[in-house]
Amino acid sequence: MTAGNGLYIHVPFCHAKCEYCDFYSITLLDQIEDFVQALLIELELRAPEGNGRQFDTIFMGGGTPSLLSPEQMGRIWKTLHQHYDISPAGEFSMESNPGTLDAEKLVAFRSLGFNRISMGVQSFNPAELKFLGRIHSVEDVLENFENARRAGFSNINVDLMTAFPGISEDSFQYSLETALSLGTEHLSCYTLIFEPGTILYKRMQKGEVHPLKEEEEARYYEIAARVLSAHGYEQYEISNFARPGYICRHNLIYWQHRPYLGFGPSAHSFLDGERSGNKRSLMAYVKELRKRELPRDFSEKLSEKDLVFEHIFLRLRLKEGLNLGEFREQFGEDFRVVYADVLDRLRNDQLIEENDQFIRLSSRGWLLADAVAAYF
Repeated sequence: MTAGNGLYIHVPFCHAKCEYCDFYSITLLDQIEDFVQALLIELELRAPEGNGRQFDTIFMGGGTPSLLSPEQMGRIWKTLHQHYDISPAGEFSMESNPGTLDAEKLVAFRSLGFNRISMGVQSFNPAELKFLGRIHSVEDVLENFENARRAGFSNINVDLMTAFPGISEDSFQYSLETALSLGTEHLSCYTLIFEPGTILYKRMQKGEVHPLKEEEEARYYEIAARVLSAHGYEQYEISNFARPGYICRHNLIYWQHRPYLGFGPSAHSFLDGERSGNKRSLMAYVKELRKRELPRDFSEKLSEKDLVFEHIFLRLRLKEGLNLGEFREQFGEDFRVVYADVLDRLRNDQLIEENDQFIRLSSRGWLLADAVAAYF
């Protein structure tokens, strides 16, 4: 599957900040309406960036987009469709915390046009939810998954966290099997990362918690791959599994290095070889847009070297791997010639598989994907 163009909107609000999260989010929920008004201005001002492009995906991320009211979401939806050419057959996703959903909201969001919802479940073990600082209960997940089905959502993703202090292999397998019992179309399994600046990182520095070892982390991916494969899910990217026909089209835009526009504080965009980002501050974001000025934090034109590296690194995250013909067409070089020495090392370390058309990571390579990037 080849991705198209995408739109991303960052909603920077949460009821509570999870200790492990380093995404930009705040808990000042009384500022949601100020954010919405500023976002509508940004969508209008940046409309020329979308000229000549049809957008195949919309992804509302965060933060917790499901904190917005249906009325607020409706204004955003209307403004998007006023200023951007959006495919009527597109994939329109919203991230959510199960503790912020209810049957009425889900019906309203589905009626607007959202056709995919992602639930940040993380675990089906109450003690693990408490450790991770989640505001929802297992019962919230079960109830709102059913509410989402009744509202008409036939494409639901469940996020699960792996390899964090206190988790066990039996507990993780139980979470996988519970998600499977719900019939979810897509699962994302993410290793807990101790990101600098987070509360969890500071606790690690104090010796209160300890990351799992790499070989322990790898076992959780092996469990996910084994269990989900047995139930018909394809591991199409290192952390993502889908039933046939339910690969996340918006995620493919990132991994296939396709154009996307990002709106909201801290959101990034990638267009015509240029990456840009908004300021990581709601106050600055609102202040500048009230003056009808863009809250740009940075903009950089990527060098050919950077574009090549990102193309390689991102494509190797996908099961299909790097398409040799596409690489030659885009960069005018034969990948096997330019990277002959690197490929020899990767073969010797049993990190890749290859044929006449593709080079992809082996199962061992997937477990060491970040290390593989260093070869280039």
